Amino acid sequence: MTVDQRHSRRDIDRVDAVLTELNQKVLVRPFERTAGDELQGVIDGADAAVEAALGLIRDGHWSIGIGIGTVREPLPQATRAGHGPAFEAARDAVTRAKNSLAGIAVTGPVPETAARAETALALLGILVSRRSQQGHEAVALMAQGMTQAEAAAQLGVSKQAVSQRLAAAAWHVERPARDLARYLLEVADRGSED
Repeated sequence: MTVDQRHSRRDIDRVDAVLTELNQKVLVRPFERTAGDELQGVIDGADAAVEAALGLIRDGHWSIGIGIGTVREPLPQATRAGHGPAFEAARDAVTRAKNSLAGIAVTGPVPETAARAETALALLGILVSRRSQQGHEAVALMAQGMTQAEAAAQLGVSKQAVSQRLAAAAWHVERPARDLARYLLEVADRGSED
């Protein structure tokens, strides 16, 4: 995955803060700054890629490129020293992501399957990026396994208010959309049509 900070010439450097967040995930190689306001990491698995991408989309300051493919082995300890089709695909994807509405692109060996994964991630990204702070808070509590009553008590609001926040946040479609995005990334990674 290659990530580039949007509008970096008019904004503060956000790389160090996001590196701390991203590197708390299980990675093949940690994210590191590769040049200026760009960072790169090696992720193995669709679930981790979806989680990382959605966190970056929610943050709102990043163009995200997911590259699918092989890497030259042995993989060096430093992410920036890695080579192979996955790295090249991530470079292509981040360049395309800079001009996309959701700020995310996927490039892989079979363009049709990569495009499907990209579409699912873009739609999910738009959903997440348009969610209010109150919606994010309610969804986060539900993701922890709380009931709506427990989330209401935690937030200091009524159960009806939590229900309204969840409805406005389109919470009921997020989990199936994440599952679809993961599935399509897995299909793209296999390099075959399903």
